[in-house]
Amino acid sequence: MPSIANENSERMSLRVPATAKAKLVRAAALRNTDLTNFVTESALREAEAVIEEAETIKVSKRDHLRILELLENPPKPNAKLRAAIAGLPDSL
Repeated sequence: MPSIANENSERMSLRVPATAKAKLVRAAALRNTDLTNFVTESALREAEAVIEEAETIKVSKRDHLRILELLENPPKPNAKLRAAIAGLPDSL
């Protein structure tokens, strides 16, 4: 299935073992798409999952409730915090 050239695309070279390429070509054919689209879509799904995992903080229900409690009722500043605040530049 020929694909139309996309003016906004960039070339990316990739070397893989012949067995890996054969498997990718077979999978692309089974999905009724070309190799470029199959590899790109698969890699993008994985990239999104990796980014989501890296940018998401998972906490237990107990910790979640504690965080909400601290946000709604923050503790009063102690001496160390007051000293740290006093040491900040005025431009902040």
